[in-house]
Amino acid sequence: MSKRKHSKEFKLRLLKEHAENGVSFYQLEKDNNLSFGMVRHWFAAYRAYGEAGLICSNSMLCRYSAELKRRVVEEYVAGGISTLDLAHKYGIRAENTVSKWVRQYNVHEELTDSRPEKGEYLMVKNNKPRKTTRDERIRIVEYCIANANNYSLAAKEFDCSYGQVYFWVKKYEEKGIEGLCDRRGRSKPANELTELEKLQAENRLLKAQAKQQQMEIDFLKKLDAVERR
Repeated sequence: MSKRKHSKEFKLRLLKEHAENGVSFYQLEKDNNLSFGMVRHWFAAYRAYGEAGLICSNSMLCRYSAELKRRVVEEYVAGGISTLDLAHKYGIRAENTVSKWVRQYNVHEELTDSRPEKGEYLMVKNNKPRKTTRDERIRIVEYCIANANNYSLAAKEFDCSYGQVYFWVKKYEEKGIEGLCDRRGRSKPANELTELEKLQAENRLLKAQAKQQQMEIDFLKKLDAVERR
């Protein structure tokens, strides 16, 4: 299989074939003489980091703390979530990275920091969860959706954890605005939201979704332009 470097445009073209035409990762790898799992790896990197994930090296992006590794492994062992979903949830660039941590755990190998902490990480792997108001959660989800569900970017912008952003977006997708209301004894219960508040919040989030859709259209146009060169 080929060991050559591939351009961002080449990677985006293959991801477009997968997204638009349903071409499997395996078929794309076979047709382009790529190593098994390479296109899936690019897909995970793009989903987690956007275009930066297709051009930055592992050493720039893949810095994981021992605490994060243990949290991911414990969630996997508890059941109910796949290694791929965990990779997406925590912004881990490759699914097999999670599988590797699970194997280490199963043979009682200590999970340690991937690299010494030097300077500011590009992503927000170690951001701590924090308490938020309902309005904050709405703003965070609005921002995340408007930026192509870039959970890391939203976590950095609002100084919260990646996992929190992921959870809130999924809750909104499942239950709408009500999914962003904390029902654990806050002073203003979720059912006290006025109809006007709900309509205003839904309108903001619908605008964010429209922005994301336009970004996707622009993205496809950009890929078409690259292919015509």
